[in-house]
Amino acid sequence: MLNPKITKLEDAPQVPFKLDGRILFSSEKLELIHLTLQPGEKMEPHSQPFDVVFYVLSGNAILGLEEQSIDGVPGTCIFIPAGMQRGWKNTGNGEFRVLVIKDLI
Repeated sequence: MLNPKITKLEDAPQVPFKLDGRILFSSEKLELIHLTLQPGEKMEPHSQPFDVVFYVLSGNAILGLEEQSIDGVPGTCIFIPAGMQRGWKNTGNGEFRVLVIKDLI
């Protein structure tokens, strides 16, 4: 019998860098991270060798994508192809929370 894997946000392991990111799920194919940025906090621009999907849960932020900017507002889903530079900056007065889905295949 297969058993589901359940992870609560407060019990999820921290990401290995200096942001409030929690690894909710990780496998060879997929990683799901819950990221929280405080007002004014930012994730420096970077790229990865895999596709990423962001789903904004709450708050307001700007996603810088190489030469463009996208408003990150609740309910927005953004696909980023591998190799593209991107970085978030919380532009709101409260927490910005986003799910990060990494396609590791």
